[in-house]
Amino acid sequence: MTLQYQAAVLHAAQTPLAIERVETVPLAANDVLVRVRAAGLCHTDLEVIDGSLRYPMPIVLGHEAAGVVEAVGAAVARPRVGDHVVLSWNPHCGHCFYCDRGLPILCEPYLAKGPRAVQFDGQCKARRLDGGELKHLMFLGAFCEYCIVQDQQAVTVPNEIAFDRACLIGCGVMTGVGAALNVARIGRADTVMIVGCGAVGLSAVQGARLAGAARIVAVDLDDNKLELARRMGATDVVNAGTDDAVAVAKRLTDGRGVDAVIEAAGSGAGFRLTVEAVRPGGEVVWLGKIDVAKDVAFRWGALMQEKRLRRSSYGEARPARDFPLLAQAYLDGRLMLDEMITARIPLGAINEGFTALRNGEAIRSVVMFG
Repeated sequence: MTLQYQAAVLHAAQTPLAIERVETVPLAANDVLVRVRAAGLCHTDLEVIDGSLRYPMPIVLGHEAAGVVEAVGAAVARPRVGDHVVLSWNPHCGHCFYCDRGLPILCEPYLAKGPRAVQFDGQCKARRLDGGELKHLMFLGAFCEYCIVQDQQAVTVPNEIAFDRACLIGCGVMTGVGAALNVARIGRADTVMIVGCGAVGLSAVQGARLAGAARIVAVDLDDNKLELARRMGATDVVNAGTDDAVAVAKRLTDGRGVDAVIEAAGSGAGFRLTVEAVRPGGEVVWLGKIDVAKDVAFRWGALMQEKRLRRSSYGEARPARDFPLLAQAYLDGRLMLDEMITARIPLGAINEGFTALRNGEAIRSVVMFG
């Protein structure tokens, strides 16, 4: 059985997404059909649109989504039909070299299949009405009314969390909070700097607060975002357009530098700032990205003195464990999600949503499906 639905399809970089009628393929044994109810617009999607992240076309973007399970394949035990789920973009085999070492983000089949823009079983699960194959960004392709994913990617969360809030957990929130709680080794007496206050950076601010950091310094170029960072737990804010963030880091720590820096700006200047602001022996976690073909330069002396540098793509996520915990933290009032949503838009306004993201006017625009 197949199902027809609407999807936003990218046919070529630097062109608008086209809203098209497409259809599913029949479910395989481990497939789950999800009716998407909300999907966030992320910078990674924008990188594909702008051409700095290259994938085969035509492709359905979208990798931060929540919805309801509509049907499951013959071998699926969980989730069940009717479950509310947040979707994960990191399926993994569980038994390759890296999975055996607790690094599912480096799963060998995941890394091999990702550039092909297929689902985890190597197949495409959507097609155009003329029969042409559609690719999927990051094993999801969620800017559509329905999508088919592997059972491990559909993580059940409490029904009480609204879909527009829940979808944020699937990428931006997990990446930022996870970087603070799982990667950066933040201690309760630590001073932490967050560089970049978009959705990921604001989530890192909250992760640092949840970790018990004594001082949290938020850095951005936008005073409105810095004010929001303060509401979410930042004790100090720095507008890097008018103030020297490195000098602030030194001033607040008797000249040493901060204990940990989490970068979420995605710029060469932001990457360089991190290694200058962190103290000897401190932790640097890079979350942002730039064009994969570009170089980033550092002052060699800033890399010395036992500084620990980490790149993290998903905050060491264990989605089956972490997504429900983050959803419950929101329901308990410990995690702020409402404030991250700049706009709720229909699928037909998705190009305008990406323009707002590109111009720095949005933290998260969320596509809402009926």
